[in-house]
Amino acid sequence: MAEERTGEAFEEGVRLTVVGHKLNVGDPAPDFAMDCLDAGAAFPHTVTLADSAGGARLLNVVNSLDTPVCHVETCRWQALVDEAAPGARIYTVSMDLPFAQLRWRTAEGIRHDALSSHRSERFGKDYGVLLKEWRLLQRAVFVIDADGRIAHAEYVADQMKEPDYDAALRALAAAADAQPA
Repeated sequence: MAEERTGEAFEEGVRLTVVGHKLNVGDPAPDFAMDCLDAGAAFPHTVTLADSAGGARLLNVVNSLDTPVCHVETCRWQALVDEAAPGARIYTVSMDLPFAQLRWRTAEGIRHDALSSHRSERFGKDYGVLLKEWRLLQRAVFVIDADGRIAHAEYVADQMKEPDYDAALRALAAAADAQPA
């Protein structure tokens, strides 16, 4: 049975239970397999962590792209990552259906991939971000280095707050700089 953590996530007066073990800097990043729908495609394809091996990656984990804070955060990451670490990969992860993610990305001009964990709670449990009561993901940011290790992990407790962009960008820039040429 997966670990359950209480008191580590909330929205206004609602206390939430987070399922899964928290990841720390230096931990191996758990592999994942999630759906991604590209513009013009009829069906989603699977994206795994191994697909971007050898490079720096940022996982922007959100509750749902159709909520105001998640919307602002995802748009901001697009602009910041392009500027701070041009070679890094960015993925926004939610339990939204891939069709809804593509609709939102297209409407907002978001170029980075959105990964959908709608089929399984595995990503949420493996990364320690599954919100039990909502069956959504806790707001979090992970930077994964070229060796597949966690270089930065931020679990945002207040679901109405944005993450610490500067701390994640510093970790992403360091991970991108450490990549083999």
